[in-house]
Amino acid sequence: MAIPSKSKKLAVLTSGGDASGMNACIRTVVRYGLYLGYDMYGVRHGYTGLVNDEIIPMPYSSVSNCVHAGGTILRSSRCPEFKDIDVMKKAVNNLLDKGIENLIVIGGDGSFRGVQDMHVNTDLKVIGIPGTIDNDMGYTDFTIGFDTACNTVIDAILKLRDTITSHDRIMILEVMGRMSGNIALNSAVAGGAEYVIVPEAPADVDEIAKSVKRGFDKGKTSTIILLAEGQNQLKDALLEKVAAATGRRVNHMALGYMQRGGNPTMSDRVLAARMAQRAVDLIECGQSGRVVGVRGGDIYDTTVIEALRLPKEFDQKLYDLAIVISK
Repeated sequence: MAIPSKSKKLAVLTSGGDASGMNACIRTVVRYGLYLGYDMYGVRHGYTGLVNDEIIPMPYSSVSNCVHAGGTILRSSRCPEFKDIDVMKKAVNNLLDKGIENLIVIGGDGSFRGVQDMHVNTDLKVIGIPGTIDNDMGYTDFTIGFDTACNTVIDAILKLRDTITSHDRIMILEVMGRMSGNIALNSAVAGGAEYVIVPEAPADVDEIAKSVKRGFDKGKTSTIILLAEGQNQLKDALLEKVAAATGRRVNHMALGYMQRGGNPTMSDRVLAARMAQRAVDLIECGQSGRVVGVRGGDIYDTTVIEALRLPKEFDQKLYDLAIVISK
């Protein structure tokens, strides 16, 4: 008598901070997985949900009408206790006990450390996809959510320009990115901000204040200073010294969590779909402990150890260009 083939089961979760494009990624994982013959499952609330056994079936219709939506339909969380090997093993057993031997994790560097721990310490086959607005992972040119976050900042720059020009004012716009200046730098160039302050480059607050004054003396009617959150310790000095140098009102606004939401751009949706397909293909080939990235427009994969090891290179040429063209 023939032995029945083992059923193919694959789960997907989103972990850490949400990023627009995660839903497009989930959608492709589910539907491409179904196409390849997998029974598909979702884990709600990230690693926390894995610990709490929040595992649900994901039929074809479960991802209908989500490709355009920000956030994540599976919800997310931060789960520090997942670093405990015993907690992690208990969580993985919630999958294995259901015959689910494969998992795709969409998240940032913290989530990838969970991928590595599961790969090394359990029998689960696990693959990572980079989903974070910060674009701070050195092994990949872009992460899912970065382009949408930048477009949100650019939209804010344009709207703020209208009001500060009307009042001849100065705006310090603080944006996310943790210790990476990628969102600030790219948004400053694309949005036409006069100054950009990032953790990767030194900032002379006194010189910025003098430069802003020179700009108004030459007839400028507004100035936007884009401040990466990794340099937000300079906020008070900027407010004080720029106001003192120019005699004008200086406002500060932190854009905050608006950068994490909103409809994902075409670029983020397509990148998410391409990365999701590669991740499922890796599962189909029996791979584990690998993560998907993009280099020069091509989707590729590498070990999670290598991905976590590589620092994100700062785009010095773009920064230098921003300094030249912005004032």
